[in-house]
Amino acid sequence: MECVIYKTLNAPIEARVKDLLSRMTLLEKIGQMTQIERSVATPSVIKDRFIGSVLSGGGSKPFENAKSADWADMIDGLQKGALETRLGIPIIYGTDAVHGNNNVYGTTIFPHNIGLGATRDADLARRIGEVTALEVRASGAQYAFAPCVAVSRDPRWGRCYESYGEDTEIVRKMTSIVTGLQGQPPEGHLKGYPFVAGRNNVLASAKHFVGDGGTENGTNEGNTITSYDDLERIHLAPYLDCISQGVCTVMASYSSWNGKKLHTDHFLLTELLKKKLGFMGFVITDWEALDRLYSPHGSNYRESILSTVNAGIDMVMVPFRYELFLEEFLSLAESGEISMARIDDAVERILRVKFVSGVFEHPMADRSLLDLVGCKAHRELAREAVRKSLVLLKNGKDPKRPLLPLNKKAKRILVAGTHADNLGYQCGGWTISWEGTSGKITEGTTMLEAIKEMVDHNTEVVYEQNPSPETFSGEEFSFAIVAVGEGPYVESGGDDPELKIHFNGAELASLVADKVPTLVILITGRPLVVEPSLLEKIEALVVAWLPGSEGRGITDVIFGDYPFQGKLPMTWFRSVNQLPVHSGDNSLDPLFPFGFGLTC
Repeated sequence: MECVIYKTLNAPIEARVKDLLSRMTLLEKIGQMTQIERSVATPSVIKDRFIGSVLSGGGSKPFENAKSADWADMIDGLQKGALETRLGIPIIYGTDAVHGNNNVYGTTIFPHNIGLGATRDADLARRIGEVTALEVRASGAQYAFAPCVAVSRDPRWGRCYESYGEDTEIVRKMTSIVTGLQGQPPEGHLKGYPFVAGRNNVLASAKHFVGDGGTENGTNEGNTITSYDDLERIHLAPYLDCISQGVCTVMASYSSWNGKKLHTDHFLLTELLKKKLGFMGFVITDWEALDRLYSPHGSNYRESILSTVNAGIDMVMVPFRYELFLEEFLSLAESGEISMARIDDAVERILRVKFVSGVFEHPMADRSLLDLVGCKAHRELAREAVRKSLVLLKNGKDPKRPLLPLNKKAKRILVAGTHADNLGYQCGGWTISWEGTSGKITEGTTMLEAIKEMVDHNTEVVYEQNPSPETFSGEEFSFAIVAVGEGPYVESGGDDPELKIHFNGAELASLVADKVPTLVILITGRPLVVEPSLLEKIEALVVAWLPGSEGRGITDVIFGDYPFQGKLPMTWFRSVNQLPVHSGDNSLDPLFPFGFGLTC
């Protein structure tokens, strides 16, 4: 009886890869290089087309309010199709778990990366990675499209909140989340070789390679105009840390470097990332990236496949037009325009990551993890992250008479603003749906709910989203808490040249501050315009970023149970006319400098 090396658990991974690769047909190989969306995936499509990976686009789910067990049922069903193929190569299922397993109802939603950057706490990032991995694995997925290690140089960028900040060193520090997601590589682990510790860990993806946070005017998918030295010094450096932690995959950026699309840049993807830096995992495209290379959208598809795969792309996030993709790819391979050596290199990398992940031995979801999803310990970690991320920008018109910490035994409190009782706004984009939305979108605690829990039972809490003159006609308020900020957005939809507080939030805060001593809490993914007149009028200003599902983390600090610890991860500009502005280079007269944050 033949010994099948690739099925032998204790055989060296490279021997398993070599053995399996030698058994594969061309169709099986290009199938492995194909990632398709769950909405077009069926067990038979996966079986017949030898599909290597399936993903959920942002907000794509089995059904409304599907919980982790429902996801596991769906993913296991698709996996059965893969296991029925001739060689039984399992799929890996990818999901945008960028602040917790945020596509799935009932999971723990952590602060977005900009808030974590305000903590400067690498150990916290690692622990968040561990919890995120557990909740992703509970849903049946093995692959998280995280972390985003962009260095955001301009708050006008719609993905600013996905970055840990404007400073390369902060972003490098927070790459510890990779070890949280994947596990800690052992001493002597080969640099650049992918690593996953076990069934409680996931494949991570360092993204978006490279320079996505440095585009001109902060335009999403735009052009980063910079020298190679600055690209390396500012934007590439965090990838070195990810690679040294055994990151399994790297996702290419939609953006360009000096006019050349990253997805077609052989120098950066192959010469630099794979050869010079020694990255041995696989490089994946972003969503529909091949469709975005030419105008109109989706044109010149054959040329898009040719240029990206030959540049060094290993797996293509198709995600819908897989039949056309496979047909054109096969033709390019048969004509020799894409060489067998390039295809074998890509598939070797994909198989290496799959063997490292343990998916051959454990292809199905581990249902024993389901009880951990959204559990108290996980929510407490998210609450800790919120506490540590809050940045105090002002406390008292007179520093000798600070407003914070607030009095829990105050007689009467006004709570106002669009964001005070809105879990969706608190979480921001990439939460349950792609763009994010308003309302009670998942399980969690709003600020209003947390305030009511925190104050004395004799304290009257009056909540009015938009107070009217009548609100102030009765008994006096001890103080007001006004929560305003940005509505949810993602990607290019978040590009914003004006950066004003949404929903007339500044006017609302000003109206309340005219009547009552006011704390303004900004829920935002980036610095926003704060007019001097408003700053002067209010008693206190706290930036809570996009804190996620655990609003109690805010009340823990504003009522004094914990100190303020957060420091600005980005320079807070005075006027959009100053942008781009960041520490070191051109931090001309900011409203608040990078690293600013009061304590009380």
